[in-house]
Amino acid sequence: MFHRYNYILTALAVLGAITLISMLFQGYLELVNIALIHLIPIIVVALRGNFYATAFIALIAILLFNVLYVPPVYSFSVHDAIYLWSFAIFLLVGYIITAQAKKIQTNEIREILLNTLSHDLKTPLSSILGSITLLLEDPKMSTETKTILLHDIKNSSDKMHRLINNLLDNARLKDKHLKLKMEWCDLEDILGVALQDFDEAHIQSSLTLDVDPSLELFWGDYNLLVRLFANLLDNAFKYSNQNKHINVSIAQKQESVIITFFNESPPLKEKNLETIFDKFYRLENAQDISGSGIGLFICQSIVRAHNGKIKAYNQENGVCFEILLPITKLPTKLQSEYE
Repeated sequence: MFHRYNYILTALAVLGAITLISMLFQGYLELVNIALIHLIPIIVVALRGNFYATAFIALIAILLFNVLYVPPVYSFSVHDAIYLWSFAIFLLVGYIITAQAKKIQTNEIREILLNTLSHDLKTPLSSILGSITLLLEDPKMSTETKTILLHDIKNSSDKMHRLINNLLDNARLKDKHLKLKMEWCDLEDILGVALQDFDEAHIQSSLTLDVDPSLELFWGDYNLLVRLFANLLDNAFKYSNQNKHINVSIAQKQESVIITFFNESPPLKEKNLETIFDKFYRLENAQDISGSGIGLFICQSIVRAHNGKIKAYNQENGVCFEILLPITKLPTKLQSEYE
């Protein structure tokens, strides 16, 4: 989490360096020049598009500028309105740059989204159209070949279905006033529904399930939990070939449910483990693997919407995704037993 705000520490370090330089060369610099170079750390933060962080750094820069350089020095006493205007200019410059940076980021996200739609939807759609064309053009095609083409059509359709659902869920989860459609959910059944989106032969050859026999019903949003399981399965299958092992386990503790998705693969770098849930983030070596880069981000959003936690870590010869969902409500039967 803290890596996202490293730029604030960078700005503070820049401000410290500027303060040291200004103090050393104060006799050679005019007050206006000192004010101008104190805008540098504000610009560093403003370029990230976070106005609150910009205002924070601007406030510190203003305080240092006033206390160290505005007469009387080493006090916060301003006798000339020009200094008040300089403070206002600090904030105004920061605000303008922040607003422009946010606009640029929005355009970049829109461009990424359009690229995702044009590429990730076009690929399975082309496969579907190609398979259908072959079926229509060759009525004497063997049953075996027809079966293979039909499987290709289904798999490509499932890919499109998952991508469209991810885009819809992303829009839904962006709503700050989102209300979950809570109901009693059978997590093992949800896992089964999620598995229907994937090739059965691949599932049978590589997937093992470990479900706690004492697992109780879970109070959550059924559709979002299906999407959570489907996205994590999709991620595991993408980064594991037919010869690699994938394991899914669901265990219930006293106050939470712990779900893990493990797949055999080379270990990830620590920096990748920290940023893997960021929106549109993709691994450097994943150019040949299709995907939009929002699947794991949506997983994190779904888990957080259920007040849970999700993390990724290296484990022996693979990567493990661990989800902890707190049990907020018990079935009536269990409630009576606890009472």
